[in-house]
Amino acid sequence: MKNITTTRFGDIDIDETKIIKFAHGIPSFENQREFLMIPYGESAPFLFLQSVGSPDLAFLMVDPFMFFSNYEFLLDDDTLEELDIKSDEDIMVFSLLTIPNGNIKQTTANLLAPIIINQVNHQAMQVILENSGYTTKHKLTEHIVKIERADEKC
Repeated sequence: MKNITTTRFGDIDIDETKIIKFAHGIPSFENQREFLMIPYGESAPFLFLQSVGSPDLAFLMVDPFMFFSNYEFLLDDDTLEELDIKSDEDIMVFSLLTIPNGNIKQTTANLLAPIIINQVNHQAMQVILENSGYTTKHKLTEHIVKIERADEKC
């Protein structure tokens, strides 16, 4: 166990075997290479990707397939090799979220550059999708409303 200090969560003990490692960092944060996934509440679908080395750095993220059922892309062979992915079951996919000016109703998901994690060896990278048609700002709240309306009809 290792203890780290974070701005958002205070001092926390972490299992070093659970550290997510980005060999090249995340674009614009290349010096930050070790992160920890921390759930946002008990039942919310959101997670924080908390930097192990920088107490102030945490990204909010979500499994994009929960909100964008038609989301699809292919990982190239270089990515699969670098992350040592042997099967589809090894892969976890997350989208980073942006909450403009703290307005939760304006939350967007970055579908252009998903976070790909090999859940077996905890190696990760942010992949920028080429010629995908996706952007960095897909509104999440529109999909939350659709899900709530579908639940009401049941």
